[in-house]
Amino acid sequence: MLPDGNGDFTEQMGLVFDAKALGFGKRSWRYSMLVRDGVIEKQFIEPEEVGDPFKVSDADTMLHYLAPEAKPQASVSLFTKPGCPFCAKAKQMLHDHHMAFEEIVLGSDATPTSLRAITGATSVPQVYIGGQHIGGSDDLENWFAHP
Repeated sequence: MLPDGNGDFTEQMGLVFDAKALGFGKRSWRYSMLVRDGVIEKQFIEPEEVGDPFKVSDADTMLHYLAPEAKPQASVSLFTKPGCPFCAKAKQMLHDHHMAFEEIVLGSDATPTSLRAITGATSVPQVYIGGQHIGGSDDLENWFAHP
């Protein structure tokens, strides 16, 4: 990431647009760029469309360009509550398997009613991987043992 506070680089690239109508003044059009040894190797510039398109300048597009054979990790969500030893066990297993996850903490991010409505369960942890309900910590352990 490179800062371009004055927009000098962006202007030289021809990627400045006037957003006065939106109350922002001159802005950089969205793009991502791979630069190696000072040479632009690849650019992903958003199409000129009304609004604020965000289709090709995202990190996933660049990562796919860099490693087209790589598969993204499935989304992982974990319902927990503070002080729960089984929740700690599930989090540790996910860490041990290098799986990033979103933690949804009961009492902070959600309620027991939300847990029941979403998972059909009343106990924590509840683990979802790639949209699939895995279950609690023992279920997660079994999932890792028998992929």
